[in-house]
Amino acid sequence: MTADPADKRKSRRNVATAGMALGLVVGMGALSFAAVPLYKIFCQVTGYGGTTQRADAGSDQIVDRKITIRFDANAPDVPWDFRPAAPVTVRLGESAVVNYTAKNLIDRPSSGQASFNVTPEMAGAYFNKIDCFCFTEQTLQPGEKVDMGITFYVDPDILDVPELADLKTITLSYTMFPLDRDSDAVASAGRTDNVTTRSIARKTTGD
Repeated sequence: MTADPADKRKSRRNVATAGMALGLVVGMGALSFAAVPLYKIFCQVTGYGGTTQRADAGSDQIVDRKITIRFDANAPDVPWDFRPAAPVTVRLGESAVVNYTAKNLIDRPSSGQASFNVTPEMAGAYFNKIDCFCFTEQTLQPGEKVDMGITFYVDPDILDVPELADLKTITLSYTMFPLDRDSDAVASAGRTDNVTTRSIARKTTGD
């Protein structure tokens, strides 16, 4: 018996529709996996959200225009005494090295990694970090205290941006997040001890 041509056309349409639906699902899955790295690349290129830049070396240009860099430290869920560096004043293009400090307040190793941003957010596109503790995970032994360094410069091209040309101060802020989330003691210690830590950070950086 010969198949009805209409049924054949209907069958082909169903196959095509199923193929398109499958392709859409696969495409959406691929986009979801790509979304985070693409967003990070976008932030790094544009400085969006106060994201700083990463540089392999210092600037090849230093201009006689100074800017003050202030620092902030937060560690709400990490059992560390996490303190910011003191403010520094540098020339645009001039490399500077500062140290945050961190001390593990519990009786076992504790790990964390920092996220960061600058304010005003537009300045992120011109704040270049050559080296930073935030690039890697940090693990402290019980009671261990360490200096955590940052090497950076502010690109002189910031003067070409009308909204930033008269900027006098940039604030670099770090928030430390726990990597060992399996212990309620860690979170509890972090909440208790870092009330003092956050207060110290605010006093250090000022308003």
